[in-house]
Amino acid sequence: MITTAITGRLSVTKVMFKVMLGLVPGIIAYVWYFGPVILVSIAIASATALVAEAILLSMRRVPVWPFLSDMSALLTAWLLALSMPPLSPWWLTVTATLFAIVVAKHIFGGLGYNPFNPAMAGFAAALIAFPSAMSHWSPPNTIAATRVEFADQLNHIFPQFANKAFVIDAESMATPLDTLKVHVGNKERIAELSYMPIFGKLAGKGTEIIAIGYLLGGLFLWQQRLITWHLPVAFVTVIAGSAELFHLIDPTKHAGILFHLFGGATILGAFFIITDPVSAATTPKGKLIFAGGAALLTFVIRVFGGYPDGVAFAVLFMNMCVPLIDAYTVPPVFGRKPKNLSRESSS
Repeated sequence: MITTAITGRLSVTKVMFKVMLGLVPGIIAYVWYFGPVILVSIAIASATALVAEAILLSMRRVPVWPFLSDMSALLTAWLLALSMPPLSPWWLTVTATLFAIVVAKHIFGGLGYNPFNPAMAGFAAALIAFPSAMSHWSPPNTIAATRVEFADQLNHIFPQFANKAFVIDAESMATPLDTLKVHVGNKERIAELSYMPIFGKLAGKGTEIIAIGYLLGGLFLWQQRLITWHLPVAFVTVIAGSAELFHLIDPTKHAGILFHLFGGATILGAFFIITDPVSAATTPKGKLIFAGGAALLTFVIRVFGGYPDGVAFAVLFMNMCVPLIDAYTVPPVFGRKPKNLSRESSS
């Protein structure tokens, strides 16, 4: 998503297209390391989002094509599909996408009025409602012993068309963040886990390259002036600082900076999720507070919470704080005395 205001020079469609273009390097890396199954998930989410968007626009008696063609629903679908396990069954992707479009977006009035990030709302709803189905991730193709063929992956997505039964636990694996969390919880030292094939040089094998792809796409958005530096820099800095602090305190239990930056959804969240102009803070100081709070919550959930990655829940929580953040960080109008919000609220 984007942080710049949509002006007459740059239409909503052009902005959304460029943001989706920024996701392409990460998607290419995703296909290279995990196979083309992610494209199937993106297609399912995209089709569901467009159909749901069209139906809701018709029900609200709003012109369908002008809003359907702005590509905002497609961007939500892409971000949601890239956040979910690629082995998610089709009904799970459809359910999460419907929640994102219907509940998180249109119930609040559509594009520009949603207080919560739709993609993260759909992801969180699916994770809470179907935690088991949301835990099956494809192993990278570079791990030859656990390679899963594309046909087998399709059988997981469309089980009703499978010509033979599969044991899904034998064909999927936990994420690097989840693996680290489980083994550290079992009193194993981080240095002893380097032998595991799931870990690469920076974080997870394959996922670290995908994160670099998202980083390249995020820099493209910054170069195109679709985002400002405040949100991604604050998000990355706080996660890096928190990781380094805990790593210095106890390196046997806490991973270092690179693992937290290039593992999980850190880079995707920094450049494509927290930069949603509708649900994020709008003032420069507010952006720093919003992104820093989301990063701190993400790290706390990763280290102390019940989920291996906390980007979605951290963003949704900070979305609730945006009105307060903006109210306290809006610069005063020249010539007018700034309002004392604390005094007004107590009176």
